[in-house]
Amino acid sequence: MSEHELPRIIITTAGFGDGHNSAAYNLAAALETHAEAEVIDPCALGSPRINTKLRTFYRFITTHTPKIWHRIYKSVEKHDFSKEKFPFMKKPEATLHDIMLSFEPHAIVSTYPLYPYYVERSFAKGIPRIPVFTIITDSIEINGAWTNAPTDYFLVTDKFTKASLIATGVDERKVIVTGFAVHPRFTQLDTIRAFESGSKFKVLYFPTAKKPIIRRIMCAILDTKDAKTEITVVLGRNVRKLYDRVREIQLEYPGRVQIKGWTRRVPELLSTHHLVIGKAGGATVHETIAAACPMLIHHLVPGQEEGNLALLEKIQGGFYTETPEDVSNALTNILKDDATLWKNMKQNLTQYAKPAGSISAAQFIINKIENHNYNSKNDLPL
Repeated sequence: MSEHELPRIIITTAGFGDGHNSAAYNLAAALETHAEAEVIDPCALGSPRINTKLRTFYRFITTHTPKIWHRIYKSVEKHDFSKEKFPFMKKPEATLHDIMLSFEPHAIVSTYPLYPYYVERSFAKGIPRIPVFTIITDSIEINGAWTNAPTDYFLVTDKFTKASLIATGVDERKVIVTGFAVHPRFTQLDTIRAFESGSKFKVLYFPTAKKPIIRRIMCAILDTKDAKTEITVVLGRNVRKLYDRVREIQLEYPGRVQIKGWTRRVPELLSTHHLVIGKAGGATVHETIAAACPMLIHHLVPGQEEGNLALLEKIQGGFYTETPEDVSNALTNILKDDATLWKNMKQNLTQYAKPAGSISAAQFIINKIENHNYNSKNDLPL
């Protein structure tokens, strides 16, 4: 790399859950003026048909039969991904190898646990060794597929996750707390700082695809006693499945329900609402923390997302509300006594918020690339 050449970075992601893609594209945004960053999904590029089927299966099973997914998730820890065992992953691995050959990156960043194993095998096949960074997109409860990955550094969301990795035997020097790679826009937004009894209490709701429960949760929010609640519902990819049901509630409660489909304005929405209700996915939970917006989790994928809930509970910024009745009781408690609980949750989240997570990760990666290039020129070890 010449003195004035921007470093080339491959950021690998996968479409199994929103956290991987969010972290990858947010990091690319933070690197925009500092590197030539290319975001790729080797699974989608190498095996598009199989990848589409697996993504559909993943979304269905994590939404409707999470206990089955939990067994699959736990079984993954027993696999040795350092060896090629999955025939359907050969094409994605070959695709990543070919892209590394043509792009000649100065670093590889992975937001998905399997790709570092592929990269290590590419090094063994003769591709020059470069720094490898693994961005872990969940918290505290981390699968062995992540912790066993051959990588130079793990970039993690918080100090509790760092301690968890070290407890499993990961070298402390390899674990760097950057915060989740939320979009850089979070650093430019002012969040709601106060709430007074009698004012409008704005709830941001991210429903899952489960149809029967959405009406009951919305009614639980809107019927909260002694509160002027309003809801913004973000349907995302569930627009076709859920729109009619949400529209019914909108008509039943005039002027109190806003409906949004797919949106890129999640940072702005989080910063302008008092509370968010959603699933315990890595991206949603950490964007909530970055915006210091208290959260109620209404859907949890066992194993994979338990650590995200544990993080919210540790910092006392949110808790689990499995049923509409739980949501109703939680809102009543949050708003009673002049919203004392809400104010405490808000303060706790403000102390832990890392709205510059992607910027911190980008700075760390660039610094390590520069050190690697300097050491390589002088024949010094990393």
